[in-house]
Amino acid sequence: MANPMLNAVTSQEQRLVVALDDGYAAYDQEEALLAEAGARFALRPCRRSEDSAIQAVGDADVVLVRESPISRRVIDAMTRCQAIIRYGIGVDNIDQVSARERGIKVVNVPDYGTDEVSSQAVALAMAVSRRIGLHDAEVRAGRWSTGVLQPMYRLRGRTLGLVGFGRIARMTLDKLSGFGFARVLVHDPSAELPPGVEHAPLDELCAQADLVSLHAPLNAQTHHLIDARRLALMQPTAILVNTARGGLIDTDALYEALRERRILGAGLDVFEQEPPGAHPLLSLDNVVVTNHMGWYSEEAMRELQRKTALEAVRVLRGEEPLHWLNRW
Repeated sequence: MANPMLNAVTSQEQRLVVALDDGYAAYDQEEALLAEAGARFALRPCRRSEDSAIQAVGDADVVLVRESPISRRVIDAMTRCQAIIRYGIGVDNIDQVSARERGIKVVNVPDYGTDEVSSQAVALAMAVSRRIGLHDAEVRAGRWSTGVLQPMYRLRGRTLGLVGFGRIARMTLDKLSGFGFARVLVHDPSAELPPGVEHAPLDELCAQADLVSLHAPLNAQTHHLIDARRLALMQPTAILVNTARGGLIDTDALYEALRERRILGAGLDVFEQEPPGAHPLLSLDNVVVTNHMGWYSEEAMRELQRKTALEAVRVLRGEEPLHWLNRW
């Protein structure tokens, strides 16, 4: 399927790659790699504004995006775009159907930051399990006690549940394997599992796992995958960790479960609304939160920018991108 507007671009005209979100320390990799491909790089920060994105994309041959919405209105404003490339994995901010109708490829970069996000999942699980935030606050407030503030339980002999079993989940399992879990349950019907790992329906996983770690994409089928009903299935010793997408969890239902101490705690790097504002969830001492930074290390950031730029180069050279999502 070809974009009918591409014929309007002359072979002599320098092609343009537009990034809609700023925030990286430098863009030297994008500039150098795209210059080698005969293209110009432009940074046009939209700060998640749909109207700003509409103004920014009109003359772009390729659009690079992080969080700004790429809705049908934004896609309709593209006059010659060949591809929308996400700096990262999740593409829930991109209307893939509208892009396909216009012959615009949607591409992501799923193979970066695996080490970092899996480490973040483990770190959040440990922080909740060992009540790190609570005890940190006690020491800082000048209180020193070796007594029990809230119950803690060892992980050895317990059950680990992974929702989704892609790259990050598999590395999370590798890193947690030394903690001595007796069982590992996975909810991912399409995944091939290693020996000793069991397939489980999601309800069964929620009911049996002491640590539930989410690694699924966000779409219409997975929105609020963890809702009030599934939270009610969980054990009082259960810990819920989310380093994937905030919309996988019904935040209000999680708040009630945590407030009533119906589960042990939660570790969250992502939220339904980012930033989460003054949600009462943040007032609880049995939740550990970070600001969607699980992907980050200096190495991962450079890797992501390079791989995103290389996908743009492939598109501009008429090659198929490595991770083309809305194929036709």
